[in-house]
Amino acid sequence: MPGVVNVLVIVAVVAIVIARQFRARAIGTDRRWWLLPVILAVVALREPGILDAHHRAESAVLLVVELFIGLVTGVGWGWTTRIWTAPDGVVWTRSSKASGAVWVVGIALRAGVFALGSALGVHQDSSALMLGLAGTLLVRGGILAWRAQSLGAPSRPAPSRPAPAYGDDERSAWKERV
Repeated sequence: MPGVVNVLVIVAVVAIVIARQFRARAIGTDRRWWLLPVILAVVALREPGILDAHHRAESAVLLVVELFIGLVTGVGWGWTTRIWTAPDGVVWTRSSKASGAVWVVGIALRAGVFALGSALGVHQDSSALMLGLAGTLLVRGGILAWRAQSLGAPSRPAPSRPAPAYGDDERSAWKERV
């Protein structure tokens, strides 16, 4: 049953992340961008089936490959995301078509790793996928926070007005040249 729950958590997180990534949203450098990836990693690591008991070496190699793909996907996603500063100094972000391509390639590579593991007869738990997703989100969030700081993002929104909700206040703003 925990495998089914893990798959549902992964699908829910991916659906939320993909749906939100193509909407403009304000970001701040004090956000807890690392919290969701840490929670996913803890949930993944608490599962005993992350390594196949009968194929420890092979499953460990597949896990490392999964983590590497997750980290590279996070780097690609973080650098292909558009980021700009509005006239009021708030930094905004929105994924580009290239970000979508990074997701497609990342998913295809993960499917290839799963197929390779199946061909080798290695039992693969959803925990490895969840750990890779945690790595993707952690790296992407770190890159975006760093890029926002380099644009001079305020650590907190201006106290005179509340922070905008996702998708609110989509106005034209100066865009970063990439």
